[in-house]
Amino acid sequence: MLIAFHKPYGVLSQFTPDGSPNRTLAEFGFPKDVYPLGRLDADSEGLLLLSDEPGLNTRLLDPKNAHTRCYWAQVEGVPTSASFEKLSRGVLIGDHQTLPCRAWLLEPQPQLPPRDPPIRVRKTIPDSWIALELTEGKNRQVRKMTAAIGHPTLRLIRVRIGDFALEDLKPGKWRELSMADRKLLL
Repeated sequence: MLIAFHKPYGVLSQFTPDGSPNRTLAEFGFPKDVYPLGRLDADSEGLLLLSDEPGLNTRLLDPKNAHTRCYWAQVEGVPTSASFEKLSRGVLIGDHQTLPCRAWLLEPQPQLPPRDPPIRVRKTIPDSWIALELTEGKNRQVRKMTAAIGHPTLRLIRVRIGDFALEDLKPGKWRELSMADRKLLL
């Protein structure tokens, strides 16, 4: 079984509480014996896959298998073409050099429902939405990458894994993937 879930903000990518005020996957009525493939931190939203099939985690998320993941990040300011070039080549975050990726300004800017709680807004600093397509997923990597180019992430949504896109799946909702959907991932 393979499930696509639109993880809302403030939900942990695990079934057991960790002592934080965040909600867990346990409250969303998933079938027995599924587990998340990869993670999204509690501050991130978007596509999370769950499965009861051993081995899918490695097939889908190990960088050597080069499955892309696309994120939309709402960032402070508007990155320049030089900033996008830095992201594309890879940036140093801590002691890790990120792999090359695709990065671009989303035009037109997406019109998404506001997050609950809302992001911080500064009257004198504009924000913009960018897209990053990665083949790796280190802890809080997108946030660290945008910070490294001087554009902190305000909101982060994973919109695609492989060729399977989140599309119109609403936050907090999930569905089992069909064979056609699975072909987009595997």
